[in-house]
Amino acid sequence: MASQSNREQVDEETPLLHGEATLQKVKRTPLPWRQFAILLILQISEPLTSQVISPFAPQLIRDIGITHGDEAQVGFYVGLMHSLLFATEALTIFHWSRVSDHVGRKPVLLIGLFGLSISMFCFGLSKTFLQLVISRCFNGALNGNIGVMKSMVAEITDPTNMPQAYAYLPFAWSSGTTLGPLIGGSLARPADRFPNVFGHSEFFKKYPYFLACAVPATVSALSLLITLFFLKETVRSRISLSSFFLRRGDKTGSRLPAPTNGSSDSDSSSHTTIQDSRKAEKPVPFRELFIPRVFVAAGSYAAVALVDIAFRTVQPVFYSTPIELGGLGLDPPAIGTILAALGLLNGICQALLFARLHERFGPKNLYIFSVIAAVPMMAVFPVISALARGKYPDWSVYTFVGIQVFLLVVMNFAYGVTFMYINDSAPNRASIGATNGLAQTIVSVMRAIGPAAANSAYSISIEKQYLGGNLVYCVMTGMVLIAIGVGIMLPRHGWKD
Repeated sequence: MASQSNREQVDEETPLLHGEATLQKVKRTPLPWRQFAILLILQISEPLTSQVISPFAPQLIRDIGITHGDEAQVGFYVGLMHSLLFATEALTIFHWSRVSDHVGRKPVLLIGLFGLSISMFCFGLSKTFLQLVISRCFNGALNGNIGVMKSMVAEITDPTNMPQAYAYLPFAWSSGTTLGPLIGGSLARPADRFPNVFGHSEFFKKYPYFLACAVPATVSALSLLITLFFLKETVRSRISLSSFFLRRGDKTGSRLPAPTNGSSDSDSSSHTTIQDSRKAEKPVPFRELFIPRVFVAAGSYAAVALVDIAFRTVQPVFYSTPIELGGLGLDPPAIGTILAALGLLNGICQALLFARLHERFGPKNLYIFSVIAAVPMMAVFPVISALARGKYPDWSVYTFVGIQVFLLVVMNFAYGVTFMYINDSAPNRASIGATNGLAQTIVSVMRAIGPAAANSAYSISIEKQYLGGNLVYCVMTGMVLIAIGVGIMLPRHGWKD
């Protein structure tokens, strides 16, 4: 009887990904929905602020006149604007995640939400390319929320319910990617689109993109209030911000009461053993994060993010490019509708299918299968272009647009897998924030490279007609091959200490 009990025990040393054989024998712990729901709400703010500009970014670049009418340069400047955001994020996000290990997750989340809100208001008031860049860089420098939220999810879940949690996270993210393009496409240039309502407003004529930016800015501000009043801290031992930054006060921090996660009594008792063992742990020194398993896990995340961001920055530019130059010639509302449909489909599929696919195929197989789907996804671009140029029926063009959207949804299953690998690779539970921060730093570097590289290749493809104008798709296919190569190095079921 004792041996059977030992076999069924799940504690903080149980690999997070070692799922199929183990989790079927262990009763699944219910998710702590009160706190987890707040994290889902906060998750919406991130993609909402990043995706709201996608439908109108090409037109915005044209309006400010930096390209001087050269259509081939539009993609370059759109990519540069995206890349600079992630470049500044790469310089600061590890610091914010590591700070959260010491001062707590909640203060860092509040700073990040404040940065999101202010930067979006500033973006809507920008009239030059330099002002746009400064606004996006301000967003990236203050926003360390992505890694921190993933750390909190790991801290309020256990190995039995973590796959379920990571199935819902993409749904929240996709809600933002659904609403963002709809808001951006519908509310951009309101004086032109809704003349009866905004046509007499000189403000909206002077700042035609402010209304579209003000909506996600307000959502971020409301999320800040929700975090301030309702989110519970998950770091048990922490110090104040002033003590951390000024290096004074008690370095070990004061002990906090056990954090409540909003779950029922049965939920709380199921985490007692794990929480007691975490109590004695402290974040490891920075150098101890540089171990092979952390880099392999972070590399898998970075590779997927590189492919994803390259595709997502080229996609709206491709849609807005005139048909004779190889695009579809769509306006911002149409682009916003397609991107919103993509976000909605992605969220539904992730919520309904990720946990089942993870249990059925295992994390490594699911990762590789998902990334391979990106190869035909890239190949569909020239097919869509050829159909549009050949004046084939619209239904045939949009059929392949739909196929491409579906393949991107399949590729995004890889994200949930990489999040679990990263948490599993942490040296200890107290260093999950720093591990996520290091991974997010590497990802931010890739996301800084991806838009600039892909959209520069897109501009060159149009201008020079290399490979029949398809050079950019070959470049992005090369990115997919890198992601497949990294996936081969992943362990089948995670790491064991």
